[in-house]
Amino acid sequence: MVSLVAADRSGISAGRRFRALLERPGILRMPGVYNGLSALQGKRAGFEAAYLSGAAVSAAMGLPDLGITTIDDLCFHIRQCFHAADLPMLVDGDTGFGGALNAMHMVRRFEEAGAGAVQIEDQVLPKKCGHLSDKRLVDAHEMAAKIAAAARARRDMVIVARTDAVEEEGVDAAVDRANLYLAAGADAIFPEALHDAGMFAAFAARVQAPLLANMTEFGKTPYFTADEFAEMGFRMVIWPVSALRVAARAQEALYAALARDGSAAAQLDAMQTRAELYETLGYGQYEELDASIERSTLPS
Repeated sequence: MVSLVAADRSGISAGRRFRALLERPGILRMPGVYNGLSALQGKRAGFEAAYLSGAAVSAAMGLPDLGITTIDDLCFHIRQCFHAADLPMLVDGDTGFGGALNAMHMVRRFEEAGAGAVQIEDQVLPKKCGHLSDKRLVDAHEMAAKIAAAARARRDMVIVARTDAVEEEGVDAAVDRANLYLAAGADAIFPEALHDAGMFAAFAARVQAPLLANMTEFGKTPYFTADEFAEMGFRMVIWPVSALRVAARAQEALYAALARDGSAAAQLDAMQTRAELYETLGYGQYEELDASIERSTLPS
């Protein structure tokens, strides 16, 4: 079913759908998406939810992940992904775009755009990727107030509180922050940049809430599988920038070939074909929706 008639066909909000997935047994697997096509491809691969990464959105816009993007920037990408794939998404809300009132505004805008859950972190602006050094944290109670405000503003949205305190303050402080955020209204906790399996398991033993693991590449966390994270006590896992990294490397190879050869012929085997792209997009189904469009025939 194409997205023009499929999006939100159930009538159930993205927040309620996300919460239902989180309440099921097992670990919820969410690939990172950053535009409508990537969301469609994630859905076709069998995923039931997705993660809209602020780092991937920033990179796609040609910007570093330093909190430069705006609420409108993220809403543009939320709407694309939601209407293309109709997947409940966890959206990276960075620091909430300001104070408590900004976080409330963000929640309402994201929810209207189609997000099912939002992640808010306890850094100050300008924020950094969670796997970089010298991050600066807000006071724990200030963050708790922001979480409480976000929870008050939501309709059905799931609130995920991220803490970057492990690197700067230690595991005990991160656990204390996580429990404070839960008391303030967070539904789940995202402990960022944990270093080893023991740290993941210890955090899960001390924080009684759904926990999210970040399996980003080239960071501080070793490469674990989704099942391994589940065994450590985690309920969600994201691969936030993996799709963009693969796409960016493929584009580099294409542009190098064009500059070198004056032709893309050497890259044909690395390309999705026209037929494969049209199948992903439901091209023929769109044509069937409008009787004035003749059914297209692909070139030989």
